[in-house]
Amino acid sequence: MKPEAVVLFSGGLDSTVALCWALRKGYRCSAVSFSYGQRHERENLSARAIARRLGVKLYGIKLDFPWFGTSSLVGRRGRLPEQKLSAIGRTAGIPSTYVPGRNLVFASAGLSLADAIGARAVVLGPNVVDYSGYPDCRPAFYRALERAAAFGTRQGDRGERIKLLTPLIRLSKAGIVRLGMKLGAPLDLTWSCYAGGRRPCGRCDSCKLRAKGFAEAGRADPALK
Repeated sequence: MKPEAVVLFSGGLDSTVALCWALRKGYRCSAVSFSYGQRHERENLSARAIARRLGVKLYGIKLDFPWFGTSSLVGRRGRLPEQKLSAIGRTAGIPSTYVPGRNLVFASAGLSLADAIGARAVVLGPNVVDYSGYPDCRPAFYRALERAAAFGTRQGDRGERIKLLTPLIRLSKAGIVRLGMKLGAPLDLTWSCYAGGRRPCGRCDSCKLRAKGFAEAGRADPALK
């Protein structure tokens, strides 16, 4: 029988490639998506469409954490950053799009599901672009969380560690695009834009990084056709 894995899944480029990586590695995957008041709720439509295409069970979790609204990514009050491409990830401090402890909450939910269903791994899609600015995307964070799970889960108590797998952690956006193409990932269904809406805005940091990734990989973005 195939080993089970839980994949944290937004419907974006990175998590879609991470999901396809896990499937290629032979895992039987359950995906988890989150609705937390994000501007780009549109990403959850992509998550559902991709899960259907890949035949993966998708759990949708709704979070009502008012303090998430301190991020410009949540609600409509703050202004989304529209930096020059060369400045993204290079400015001092943590970006306004950081959602306080979001990935800690998400990963904990993934570990909870993994412990409930007996999955031996949780797969996540952070990468080198993310951890330059977001503290909850850095390798040390995931290593520490995996150690904590060994003490705080039923599987851990049995001596059966749940692994936190971050297959994209050393990849650039171009590297992720290339891997996605190699895996046959449904990149045409993915959504990356922070602004939401019917079409990607092309101005937010996420849109610019995605465009750069496809350009450097020498590929057209199938989601824009």
